[in-house]
Amino acid sequence: MRPRTWFSCTLALLLVLAGTSPAREAMAAGVAPVFVLRIDGAIGPATAAHVQRVLERAARERAQLVVLQMDTPGGLDSAMRGIVKDILAAPMPVAGFVAPRGARAASAGTYILYATHVAAMAPATNLGAATPIAIGLPMPGAGVESRPASAASAPEASADAQAAKRLNDATAYIRSLAQLRGRDVAWAEQAVRASVSLSASDALAQKVIDLVATDLDDLLRQLDGRVVALGDARAGSVTLATAQANVVALEPDWRGRLLAVISDPSLALVLMMIGVYGLFFEFMNPGFVAPGVIGGVCLLLALWGLQMLPINLAGLGLLLLGLAFFVAEAFVPSYGALGLGGVAAFAFGALLLIDSDVPGLGIPLPLIGALTLVSAAFVVGVAGMAATARRRPVVSGTPRLLGAAGEVIEFGAGQGWAEIDGERWQVRATQGLRPGQRVRVTAVDGLTLEVSPVADADATQGASP
Repeated sequence: MRPRTWFSCTLALLLVLAGTSPAREAMAAGVAPVFVLRIDGAIGPATAAHVQRVLERAARERAQLVVLQMDTPGGLDSAMRGIVKDILAAPMPVAGFVAPRGARAASAGTYILYATHVAAMAPATNLGAATPIAIGLPMPGAGVESRPASAASAPEASADAQAAKRLNDATAYIRSLAQLRGRDVAWAEQAVRASVSLSASDALAQKVIDLVATDLDDLLRQLDGRVVALGDARAGSVTLATAQANVVALEPDWRGRLLAVISDPSLALVLMMIGVYGLFFEFMNPGFVAPGVIGGVCLLLALWGLQMLPINLAGLGLLLLGLAFFVAEAFVPSYGALGLGGVAAFAFGALLLIDSDVPGLGIPLPLIGALTLVSAAFVVGVAGMAATARRRPVVSGTPRLLGAAGEVIEFGAGQGWAEIDGERWQVRATQGLRPGQRVRVTAVDGLTLEVSPVADADATQGASP
């Protein structure tokens, strides 16, 4: 009976596992899975790295399709070009899907959508506004109307030439993607040169996208049986079978999530402040250990995040100069002069730190204001403590010893020992002294004190605390 029971349980378990797993059904039917990757928010280095890892995994596991579901205001040009290169090199089709309703694929998202093998949008979404934005401080003459070369100054002509080079490069790039995928080339150029946008229905009518789908399930139903060309004639084409395919939603791993969080400019700036103040506190109070450890870790994490972002070197320099002024104010009190300069340098450095106008990659003004106020409060506190310490009487050194009273311990041949302020000092005097006699310091010569006997009134005063 026991062998029969084990056999029945094993058979039931196998039947349950085989009947309840869609992945096993799909594998049994020979249907490759579909990978889905969400791109939300600004496109940065973390997004590009995540897309690359997903496409590599899809190639290893022989996925039949990768869907990039996008809702992005744009992003960095370097990250966008990295994603486009990975899509063009992918051995499987990649579908771009602007979803859910109300989403957008602006700026860098438009380039990525044009690079995908299949472009789709949900209703009430839009794409476009792909004009490249100059990074850094505005150049002289930038943004003015074009004039004849004879009427334009050299800086203005140089700025116009740089803007034209960026615009022509971006136009040629999106035109090549449109020609590769057989999409509307004229509108692609307008999206770059005139920052025009399209709704989902208009994009479908102008053949900018391939289809409109209400959601992911609708997209996979419409793609079922579709023949997709992978690229040139040598790459061939594939027929999608997505109706019964297993959908695998891929989320960033811990490293990707950490990189996405750390590369947020606001958090990177806060971590830098915590790191600097933590190390500063440790140097001022050696032995606490915890502030130094926390400060060092936060500073390294901030530097790791900042090196992934487009940093303005002038802004970074001003930021570091401001922090250096804060530290100098603590060690070399200037009654607020260095501190106020540090506050101004820090505020301007934070404003210029991120070298991009892409939404989501800037530092909010309220955060800059809050950090500036914290730094100003630190400077006011340090300056106040310095002023208070300066008004206090001297409690050590030569000024403290002059006039101090004590009692002779032993004396002979013009020198001896006396107890002054609770310490044993070597003393000398021009007249003889006896043990127990009260004396007062008249001069300090290195580690030897010159003393003289005090009157009875002075002795009484010196004996009182």
